Amino acid sequence: MLPNLSVVFVIIAVVLLAIVLDRVLFKPLLRVMRERESAIKSAMQAAESATAKAQAAAAEFDANVAAARADLYRQLDERRKAAEGYRNELVAQTKADVEAQVAGAKAELAAQAAQARATLEAEAEELGKDIAAKVLGRPS
Repeated sequence: MLPNLSVVFVIIAVVLLAIVLDRVLFKPLLRVMRERESAIKSAMQAAESATAKAQAAAAEFDANVAAARADLYRQLDERRKAAEGYRNELVAQTKADVEAQVAGAKAELAAQAAQARATLEAEAEELGKDIAAKVLGRPS
């Protein structure tokens, strides 16, 4: 027995449909899927590259900030030392001025005390003579 011609026709139609679907639908669909996969891989590589660059830039920024901070602290320390030296110089100069004024005041006080002693001694001697003259009844 021979197969029915409709079966042969169905087999030929299925094979032709498979060939047409393969060329029209499956191959373009697979090509698009491969292109998308390739695009995704390149986007992932670009993202990883951008992440690495961003991390490197962040590290460089942190290093620059640390260097600037260290330079600022160094400058502040230098200015503090300079101000401390200036303050010490002013304190020393002020001490010297005060010591000079105290020495001058002591010398002036000593001179005034010596003059007062001399005046008091002269007046005491004069008074002593007057008292002695009055006690003895002599005219002064």
